[in-house]
Amino acid sequence: MANDIAHWRALIFARLLLVVFLLGLVTAVPSALLAASEGMWSIAVVDTVALLWIGVIWRWRALAYTARVINFLAVAFVVGIALLLKVGPVSQIYLMAVPVLAALLLGLRPALWTLLAAGLAVMVLGFQDNAQLHMAGLPDYAFLRAAIISINFMFMTAVLTLSCAVLLQHLERSFDTMSGLNAELRLTSAALARLNDMVLIAKVDQHAQHIIFVNEAFERRTGYRRDEVIGHDLRLLRGPDTDPAVIDDIDNAMARQVAVRAELLNYTKSGEAYWVETELVPLNDAGGVNTHWVAVERDITERRKSQEDIHRLAFYDVLTGLPNRRLLMDRIDKLLASSARGATYSAVMFIDLDRFKTINDARGHAIGDALLCSAAQRLSKLMRKADTVARIGGDEFVVLLGHLAHELTSASHAALTVAEKIRAAIGQDCEIEGQTYNSTASIGVTLLPKPDQPEQSAHDLLREADTAMYRAKSDGRNGIAFFESAMQAEVERRLSLEHDLGAALAGGQLQMHVQAQVDRDGRAVGGELLMRWPLADGAMVPPSLFIPVAEESGLIVELGAWALRQACAAVLQLQAAGLAMPLSVNVSPTQFRQADFVDQVRQVLAETGAPPQLLVLEVTEGLLIDKMDDTIARMHQLTALGLRFSIDDFGTGYSSMAYLKKMPLYELKIDRSFIMDTPDDASSRALVQSILAMAGHLGLRVVAEGVETTAQAEFLIAHDCACMQGYLFARPMPLAALIDWLQGSTAVAAA
Repeated sequence: MANDIAHWRALIFARLLLVVFLLGLVTAVPSALLAASEGMWSIAVVDTVALLWIGVIWRWRALAYTARVINFLAVAFVVGIALLLKVGPVSQIYLMAVPVLAALLLGLRPALWTLLAAGLAVMVLGFQDNAQLHMAGLPDYAFLRAAIISINFMFMTAVLTLSCAVLLQHLERSFDTMSGLNAELRLTSAALARLNDMVLIAKVDQHAQHIIFVNEAFERRTGYRRDEVIGHDLRLLRGPDTDPAVIDDIDNAMARQVAVRAELLNYTKSGEAYWVETELVPLNDAGGVNTHWVAVERDITERRKSQEDIHRLAFYDVLTGLPNRRLLMDRIDKLLASSARGATYSAVMFIDLDRFKTINDARGHAIGDALLCSAAQRLSKLMRKADTVARIGGDEFVVLLGHLAHELTSASHAALTVAEKIRAAIGQDCEIEGQTYNSTASIGVTLLPKPDQPEQSAHDLLREADTAMYRAKSDGRNGIAFFESAMQAEVERRLSLEHDLGAALAGGQLQMHVQAQVDRDGRAVGGELLMRWPLADGAMVPPSLFIPVAEESGLIVELGAWALRQACAAVLQLQAAGLAMPLSVNVSPTQFRQADFVDQVRQVLAETGAPPQLLVLEVTEGLLIDKMDDTIARMHQLTALGLRFSIDDFGTGYSSMAYLKKMPLYELKIDRSFIMDTPDDASSRALVQSILAMAGHLGLRVVAEGVETTAQAEFLIAHDCACMQGYLFARPMPLAALIDWLQGSTAVAAA
């Protein structure tokens, strides 16, 4: 820029004045003294005036720069003219210096003007005969002599003047270019300093890259000051968990001098790990030699954390941190492929915690969650690093045991050994919030691959292990069962049974039979409605087979609603036949817990017009273990409608005097398992006597089920059992047959 040249010229002029003044003191003073001693007073005066003039210019700094330079040039011009007149042509050097200094201090145009003035002065003096411009070899003609001297003077002076002027012009342009580059460099430096991305520049030194620049973002994120990292290698920020494979990729790219982008783990000065997305770009010199590397790094720690969180949510259980169903299925697929290639057997184990629902419902989800986490930790500690423990929902866990053995027998033995360890570990007491809890495990195991099923999938294996687990649970829980083909056949049969049961209910194929209940004199005083499912070939599907299927599938709610309507219709038919007596109908816990069950019963009574006092709802003791207060409150709502309650299979469930006192009960039914060994078995006899005595004290009616022998009936009658039910008196029969039987019995009694 022009300001830079002006500043530069001012500095040069200031130093030039000082140098000229000091040299003048050293040379002009002796010169003036010598000239005076020789009587050359004009030279002495010129030297003295020139020295004083230079001194004034040097000291008068308030004077404008241009004025000071013109005065300085004027001094040189005057001295040059004086010396030409007194000394001769050698003094032309003084006049030659004037345009050169003008070019240096003022520029080309002033230099040309001073060059012209100096040339004219030399020419004019060349015409003067008294001037000391005579040189040997030159003609005496004034014009010719003046022309030769002035032309030569102008030529050499012009060369020097133009050289300085052109040089300064190019220098000024360079200053302009450099100023622009400096401004751009300052802007770039400021931008890099304030950039949010971290920037590092490293110089290539043999096989290393030493840092020569870092920006402020780097200092803020890493905790290193600039002076702490300058000179260190680019690998400074890597740490123990930085992926070696990523480092190898970067090193290979740098060795080939190509740009590379990567995500890697770096470490701050304090040791904190953080993720960066880095891009390394090589810089080459004019000869193509790699001299520097520029690294631009962006902190992606939050992004990686979000990605990990998303991955964790997608593939891992939130509560336990174990793989979830999605990841499990993927690993089973991989295990299937690797086991088939390696000709080794592996195992899938399905683990269900026994009694977990009871603990979870009784103590709350916080305790249940703690119990699940404890089970997850115990399972994880037992497994090898290559094995997988997954939680697929609720209290269900799955374990994958990879590559157990090459022989099926050895693999089965290894899987059984692990399963026993799991069962023992899960069965240990677990202390949570100062309380001890215990939950055993039912474990189903299936082996893979199966040579006879090459197309077997992960879903097939999981289903097999699940099926085996249910076999272990049905065998008494806290056990281990290996999958067998017969189990799958049973599952398929139950699935078919569920489908057929739904079709039978929709098609009106189900029937309700009634088994009479008699008093001690053998007279019918009530009955129990029992569901029957006849097939087209005349055979019957036993309730012990299809009722559990209905419970598991949820059809029991629809079946229960149908049975309730059938009971109302039966009560009305008996009443119409003049045989009014109470009928009992079973209500499942699932049906009873329906939020609108009371409204359903109220609606059925209203639609059918059945007298509620002739309906007895039979419930099991298992109904009472879940939300007892709500259950008892609902029973009171139903008894307010006129219905009565009976506890079915009393003594086989969670018998407690506490709930007997709270519940609005009408009767107890002694389970047939107690009656069948009476009166021969002392224990059964004592239990029956105790139930009868307790019911008597509580004012409850007792019905003994499964009475098949006269000895049983006589024992019950002797101990004041008011009502009996069993094959000894009547088998379950259709309602029409019961009416005929009752009418026949009435006719016989009347006769």
